[in-house]
Amino acid sequence: MQLKMTGAQALVRSLEEEGVEILFGIPGGVLLPVFDVLYDSPIRKVLTRHEQGAAHAADGYARATGRVGVCMATSGPGATNLVTGIANAYMDSIPLVAITGQVATNLIGTDAFQEADTTGITMPIVKHNYLVKDPADIPDVVQEAFYIARTGRPGPVLIDLPVDVSRGELQYRRREHPVLPGYKPTLKGHKKQIRMAARAILEARNPVIYAGGGVITSGASAELRKLAEENGIPVTHTLMGKGAFPESHPLSMGMLGMHGTRCANYAMCEADLIVAVGARFDDRITGKLSEFAPKARVIHIDVDPAEIGKNVRAHIPIVGDARQVLKDLNAAIREMRSEVRTPDRSEWNALIEGWKKKYPLNYDRDSGTLKPQYVVERIHALTRGEAIVCTEVGQNQMWAAQYYKVESPRRFISSGGLGTMGFGLPASIGAQLGRPGEVVFDIAGDGSVQMTIQELATAVLEGAPVKVAILNNGYLGMVRQWQQLFYHGKYSCSCLERERTPDFVLLAEAYGAKGIRVKDPEMVDQAILEALETPCPVLIDFWVDPEENVYPMVAPGAPLYDMIGDLLYPVEKVHPEKAEEPFL
Repeated sequence: MQLKMTGAQALVRSLEEEGVEILFGIPGGVLLPVFDVLYDSPIRKVLTRHEQGAAHAADGYARATGRVGVCMATSGPGATNLVTGIANAYMDSIPLVAITGQVATNLIGTDAFQEADTTGITMPIVKHNYLVKDPADIPDVVQEAFYIARTGRPGPVLIDLPVDVSRGELQYRRREHPVLPGYKPTLKGHKKQIRMAARAILEARNPVIYAGGGVITSGASAELRKLAEENGIPVTHTLMGKGAFPESHPLSMGMLGMHGTRCANYAMCEADLIVAVGARFDDRITGKLSEFAPKARVIHIDVDPAEIGKNVRAHIPIVGDARQVLKDLNAAIREMRSEVRTPDRSEWNALIEGWKKKYPLNYDRDSGTLKPQYVVERIHALTRGEAIVCTEVGQNQMWAAQYYKVESPRRFISSGGLGTMGFGLPASIGAQLGRPGEVVFDIAGDGSVQMTIQELATAVLEGAPVKVAILNNGYLGMVRQWQQLFYHGKYSCSCLERERTPDFVLLAEAYGAKGIRVKDPEMVDQAILEALETPCPVLIDFWVDPEENVYPMVAPGAPLYDMIGDLLYPVEKVHPEKAEEPFL
């Protein structure tokens, strides 16, 4: 039986049928019909203090839970304020549905009050978007939007809803399945390609697994671990792939790339086979592209065919869902093991272990100053590595990636591709509300956190007991590091003058949170334990060494083997030669 209802009622009903639990957003004039209906809906409405915060919170919710995040904003500036968060989700392949209000259909194109071409503005940063012009289309559009957002390579989908459409009437009906004839993601890998990959893995002398965020998205961590363990292959991961493989595992080499471990970067330079799973060979990973992994043949597994061969030639491309492909690949390897002779890898394993021991991540532990790395280490120790860690962007992000070891997926949430300052605090709120029984830490920088600090009000009022650890060095830290290393120490507009403003403790208290300041290394544990025992949001202002840098570091445009070291572990360079044999 079809029900007569308004467009706003149809929208809310459709969201409920998609299983939406939480909606993050801010109302506005053209959305009032929708928020009027939402008032009586069981969907939890989280009023953020900025639309960007709504998008990031929905993003954090999606990353922590694996479900589609939902955010909503009014027309004009409300919609444009969502843009950064939508772009962030797009770059990191996060399933998000953004709903924006729009002026009435007869006013579109007239420069009406709070009008913006939202679909035009967002077209390059969404997987798909809709401008709804008929109330009868709403149920189908919502169903399609959620399906597109979560399937294939996930991503954000935007629905732009004019106010007269939300007021209009329709006979509500819902299809059993969305009808999208032109959208058919490839999930199962080609059998011949998988067999070729299996043989290449068995024949490789120096193989490396390179895991990206696609492993986490597809739920392929168990299959990845089986591939590594059954074949004794060392594993490295991207920032987005952190948690795809246990970092305490003997085969783990940690993160690779610009601020990756020396072991991981050296291994990529010396590998004769790279098995890339759900990763896209971005510039922060490859360094100088012409000198990236010069000896290696490449197996590239990805659900998005556009990524394969985009930056690095794939000798064996496999389009498909990472979990399904790895499952079939593991089976193929087991079947072929008796017929393919695997070379002795003892020399390779010894080389990897030697690099790990010779070049561990480290810092000056005897300086007497409060080091940011130490703070992250103590958060890890006192949470037993079981917290969900969100980060801001900059030095704080890299120290968190290096020193907070993660054992399982969806416990490390960070802005990867877009590098969005201000992401961590609202994302941590979304993660906390999505997984209320977990400890959630936002490891932040004093520059980054101030971009969305108003969301502390959201955390307090929503009862989200997030813990914010600010690594306060008084600078836009990564900018200062680059200025020191590449611009002759001219700190142009990167000093934040922490002695003058703000007082983060008073600011936290003004929002109704608890504020703690720590300047002494001996007080770090006490502050973290106090935060963990406090049932409300807590902000800890750690005054860390202002000139501490993130090492190791591959300078922009440099090859992976050419790392900038530190005083403790000066880097010995390896100079790999290019492979001569083609891969057939």
